[in-house]
Amino acid sequence: MSARTFKVTFLPSNRTVDVKEGHSVLDGALAHGVALDHACGGVCGCSTCHVIVRQGFATLEPASDREEDMLDNAPFLQPTSRLGCQVAVHADLVVEIPPMNRNLVSEGNH
Repeated sequence: MSARTFKVTFLPSNRTVDVKEGHSVLDGALAHGVALDHACGGVCGCSTCHVIVRQGFATLEPASDREEDMLDNAPFLQPTSRLGCQVAVHADLVVEIPPMNRNLVSEGNH
């Protein structure tokens, strides 16, 4: 039996991809060639994979304290901002990739 998949639409490109349940938004972007920065390698050590969740925010698990600390460094921060590496997909989502990010990699414990 194959894993369940959900649709994740990336704005502003309006590109929709299938992402396996439980995989991150960043995993989905990378698997389908969607440009989403990830300076720390997707370990919640920077804010370069910052996305703004436009649809489906209520389906997400709450952000960890570490993720919220990293988001403090993200430009264009919105109430529905999340890190793509930390958002596990469990429903269809629409996420916007902001026009710029800030590459402040934390080199502490991940």
